[in-house]
Amino acid sequence: MSENADPGQNRGSRERVVTAFFGALFVGIAIAIVLSTWHEWSPGNVLAAIVVGGLGFEALYSAARRRRCLLSRIGPLP
Repeated sequence: MSENADPGQNRGSRERVVTAFFGALFVGIAIAIVLSTWHEWSPGNVLAAIVVGGLGFEALYSAARRRRCLLSRIGPLP
């Protein structure tokens, strides 16, 4: 049993950089959502900012911990 039990544990540094970049991009999009809808608060705007920002923070955290993020587990979207 020489295989690694967790294949996500040995991610390359290039993949970590890309994951961190997309995490920062999603956090930036969440900030842009909040700033662009500053005067028009609605539950949809707040929910969108929370979801996008949460995915971004999770991607940054996963890159730091060398694990697969939720965005990469979704797979290619059509």
